[in-house]
Amino acid sequence: MALTDLSLDELRRYDSGAERPADFTAFWSGTLDQARAAGAGREVEYRPVTDVRLASVDIFDVRFPGWDGQPVAAWLLLPRNAPGPLPAVVGFQGYGGGRGLPVDQLLWSAAGYAHLVVDSRGQGHDTPDPDPVSTAQWFGGFMTRGIGSREEYYYRRLMTDCVRAVEALREHPAVDPARVVVAGGSQGGGLALATAGLLGDAVAATLVDVPFLCDYRRSADIAGRGPYSELVTYLGQHQRVEPARVFDVLAYFDGQHFAPDATAPTLFSVALMDPVCPPSTVYAAYNRYAGEKDITVWEFGDHGGGRSTQSVRQLEWLARHGLGATD
Repeated sequence: MALTDLSLDELRRYDSGAERPADFTAFWSGTLDQARAAGAGREVEYRPVTDVRLASVDIFDVRFPGWDGQPVAAWLLLPRNAPGPLPAVVGFQGYGGGRGLPVDQLLWSAAGYAHLVVDSRGQGHDTPDPDPVSTAQWFGGFMTRGIGSREEYYYRRLMTDCVRAVEALREHPAVDPARVVVAGGSQGGGLALATAGLLGDAVAATLVDVPFLCDYRRSADIAGRGPYSELVTYLGQHQRVEPARVFDVLAYFDGQHFAPDATAPTLFSVALMDPVCPPSTVYAAYNRYAGEKDITVWEFGDHGGGRSTQSVRQLEWLARHGLGATD
């Protein structure tokens, strides 16, 4: 393994030069208004889970209305007998994964937070992605699903689900709506960043680890492994498709274009030996982030970043920002 990208000094100055689409804000405002209208009157369901033998956490199997009002699965983990209202973490998942099992997700509730673990439509077992793809063939996973149109692109639906997850959790009686944090790594980091940009002050902080879905053009050029290769393969196999048209669609889903609207304090992480989400693509978003920001640099980290050590740093960072569960 070796350094995969620019020097750290160059990364700190890096800007992709990509311009945000002129109708970016209008596109997303219309998308979210449509989802909220479709989900109006549909109750969020919280079903207690009683067959998992855990003594310190209460678990609920959740369904909330996401894209087009479609039900999206999540787990809600609440620290048992903790006095509320609680600070909360909404967690988004890495590429190809879903919400898993509650026993996989005990860190945040053990630390005293309400924790909503959001399934990824089509990627997890419990939330299908029924929308048809008609405007383009797609290769492999989800990176190119619906890529012929910004309206049909897969991440329009998934990012909308993430926004709706935060809006649902902020209404829960055990949760302090002023202390809701969004978090994730890789794909989950990109989703946390998009959600922070779309919801602004409704998010109290963001934890963005080695984020995917940033600076698509450079990622396609230099990423050595991972989902960006699906995009490269698609463009290679569909020579009649103009790459510029594809990247025009992707611009509506690029973390560097959500970052200027993200005002919550944030802690990013970047790994300088990451072949999946190249460091420059992380900095493309970080350098444009509007809110108070800090970044942990893992000099010898691969796509795993700082692993558990980053989690410890996140807990400390939240406490310093008045978002600790015992504050």
